[in-house]
Amino acid sequence: MAKLPAAVLAAIDEARAGSADPLAVFIYDLDALQAHVRQVMAALPARVELYYAIKANSEAPMLAALAPLVSGFEISSGGEIERVVACPTRKPYVFSGPGKLDSDLRAAMAHQVEAIHLESLNEIDRLQRLANDAGRVQPVFIRINPQLPPTLSSKLAMAGTATPFGIDESELAEAVRRVDRASHLSLKGFHVHAMSHQLSVERHEKLLDFYLRRWPQWRALAAYPAQLTHLNVGGGIGVDYLGGRQFDWQRLCAFLERRLAELRDAPVLRFEPGRFISAFCGYYVIEVLDTKRSHGEHFLVCRGGTHQFRLPAAQGHSHPLIHLPRSRRAAESPEQAWTVVGQLCTPKDVLSRSQPLKGVGIGDLLVLPMAGAYGYNISHADFLCHPRPAQHFLQRGELLAGAAL
Repeated sequence: MAKLPAAVLAAIDEARAGSADPLAVFIYDLDALQAHVRQVMAALPARVELYYAIKANSEAPMLAALAPLVSGFEISSGGEIERVVACPTRKPYVFSGPGKLDSDLRAAMAHQVEAIHLESLNEIDRLQRLANDAGRVQPVFIRINPQLPPTLSSKLAMAGTATPFGIDESELAEAVRRVDRASHLSLKGFHVHAMSHQLSVERHEKLLDFYLRRWPQWRALAAYPAQLTHLNVGGGIGVDYLGGRQFDWQRLCAFLERRLAELRDAPVLRFEPGRFISAFCGYYVIEVLDTKRSHGEHFLVCRGGTHQFRLPAAQGHSHPLIHLPRSRRAAESPEQAWTVVGQLCTPKDVLSRSQPLKGVGIGDLLVLPMAGAYGYNISHADFLCHPRPAQHFLQRGELLAGAAL
């Protein structure tokens, strides 16, 4: 059984002592988050940046912990603008994603957005009008949806196929012409993000090599190619929730260092991962409310559920878990396969299936690790009007005051 860090165990005990009801809580280890990000940043070659995609987890303590370490933030909504602006350490941020509102674009420019990623030909014309009204020459990237070989696709394809994201490579020349003609837009580079949930470093190397081979052709389309300095290669680096073999970031960075050294006029590369940054620091802790047998299957009914932690349902997997028994009976009991469910009135409220546990009982705690990204923040928290879970943040050995959000 995987072991929890002592500081996390102490934080769980403290959260349980302060809860009148059975426990359902998120705990985020900010010290572990910062240690992980320092390692990630230290491996980056020269002229490679990392912007954290805050859609993975945009809670204020998370952003405050990350801001001193990362190159900047990537955001995709007006609400996320408010979050990065409120961060005590101000960092550059870029604004990407389809369907931006005029009010979002105005707010971004008012708050000195570093660059806006253009997702369509219409958006080019719209942003030119808004930037003109604001009296601002706005730096932009054009997001490209390129033609990709079949080997460079993934389970969640963001490019290389029909998607709402970016401008087809066949229309790129026209997009560049429109930006070049726009009096209040300044083209600084391109953005291309093709694969999500990527665990194979070999495939990611091939993908980045594909982008870099295309870079001179894309850049040459501009009226002033020397002004184009950046190639944003997106995120998409996956997390192995089940097997434990994580993405070989150091190898990828070593590959990039060699590859960029070979290029004349190499771009500044910018990554914008989310999951790979914040997933490992989070824990979802739930208390067993009931045990039952139904049609030959054994169930643990727990406080919480997929309305608080949607990640297992979104990923389509049985999430790993750690059993914290209240008594010593677990070590003396036979192993039993359990299906872990929550409190919702739907058979889809399943967090994990066929989990082998010994002596699990009512009042025991189950801890679901790797819950720091796309867990609570993508969940349908108001379904059935259950109370929202508390979120606690562990830093320098102390549990910061948390609240149900």
